[in-house]
Amino acid sequence: MWAFESVFYQIYPLGFCGAPFENDGVYENRIKKVKDWIPHMKKLGINAVYFSPVFESDTHGYNTRDYNKIDTRLGNSEDFADVCKALHDEGIKIVLDGVFNHVGRGFWAFKDVLEKREGSPYVSWFARIAFDGNSNYNDGLWYEGWEGNYDLVKLNLHNPDVVGHILEAVSGWVRDYDIDGLRLDVAYCLPEDFIRRLREHCNSLKPDFFLGGELLHGDYNKWLNAGLDCATNYECYKGIFSSMNSYNCFEIVHSLMRQFGPENWTLYKGKHLWSFVDNHDVTRAASIVTNEKHLPLMYGFIFGMPGIPMVYYGSEWGEKARKEEGDPALRKSFDEPKWNDLTELIKNMAEAKKTSEALNYGDFKSLILTNKQCIFQRQSEHERVLVAINIDENEYTAHFDAGCGMATDLITGKDFDFGGGTKLEPYSVKFLKCER
Repeated sequence: MWAFESVFYQIYPLGFCGAPFENDGVYENRIKKVKDWIPHMKKLGINAVYFSPVFESDTHGYNTRDYNKIDTRLGNSEDFADVCKALHDEGIKIVLDGVFNHVGRGFWAFKDVLEKREGSPYVSWFARIAFDGNSNYNDGLWYEGWEGNYDLVKLNLHNPDVVGHILEAVSGWVRDYDIDGLRLDVAYCLPEDFIRRLREHCNSLKPDFFLGGELLHGDYNKWLNAGLDCATNYECYKGIFSSMNSYNCFEIVHSLMRQFGPENWTLYKGKHLWSFVDNHDVTRAASIVTNEKHLPLMYGFIFGMPGIPMVYYGSEWGEKARKEEGDPALRKSFDEPKWNDLTELIKNMAEAKKTSEALNYGDFKSLILTNKQCIFQRQSEHERVLVAINIDENEYTAHFDAGCGMATDLITGKDFDFGGGTKLEPYSVKFLKCER
């Protein structure tokens, strides 16, 4: 599948485009800003974009009002179709956020329930509504909100009318914007039967339609087996920055061995997870890592380990923001993209990843592991790459049988001779393609 050979760029459109937080109902074609960034994405090596919510919502996008209308603060259907065409013309695939577990209080069917109460034909569209209860909005009724948030009204995905409405909307997105996939918000809340039905429907719309899911913890196989092609690798997200901050590579390599190692009991061997160092929900990587020289090495892990790397807009040049500052701080608008040494390194790693069979599909084996260094192998049928990372301020030389005498560093294009051992400069990452 195309996604397994891709480097994703995540854009949170409402923040990226500088839209007001509250939906003021005022139309403005802000989404066109994405077109201005296409040259930057191309230079960075991006060939797939994941858009966080773009459909009409109350505030932050995840409280949907209408699945069939582009958020007025971003533009209209024609504006977004123009952006999608521009991306496709440059060979960039498009994945939208599928927010199907819940909707906003402004969702048309829920507004009908608030108005007509028991007389509304849409009462059964929602997970649980009790007319003898109340919520903190004092509506004179109680309903189930996602994780206790009453601005997010939980849908009844066992109701065929609700499922039909969602599938019809997805058909429209493919028809109008030619999208290539969906990322399912809070996929861990979605019934497996719904995912299977969605998978079947999307397969009928477009070959190689991609389904990724937001999963936080536990065994992802339940949802992968139901039809997801990919899931967010939060275990390794945490393991990467934690290993850096504690100078303990054992933590991240333990997770990689548990997920992708050679043993029969590993969880996701041969499967693909989204690899990331940050996103719209968490502290940016440049703010969470305690040694700024480790930031490039964090990206070395997500491009070198099994999975599909995803870069969050702004983080490619080391933008800072902390979760405790509030979500708007994590989702700010930038006048224009920046380019520095970190961006250049990500560009080089992106090109290496996209063109390497081993980095896209190879298995995982740990070869050298210390507190401050790790070398692991990615091997496919026709290629073998050693990913070597040194998080120490001192040079390190590993003496081991690399299985070849010469290699090419896919990041720099330079030859590497194993004759004197595997010499790793301070704070360095190498993708060493071994000559057979």
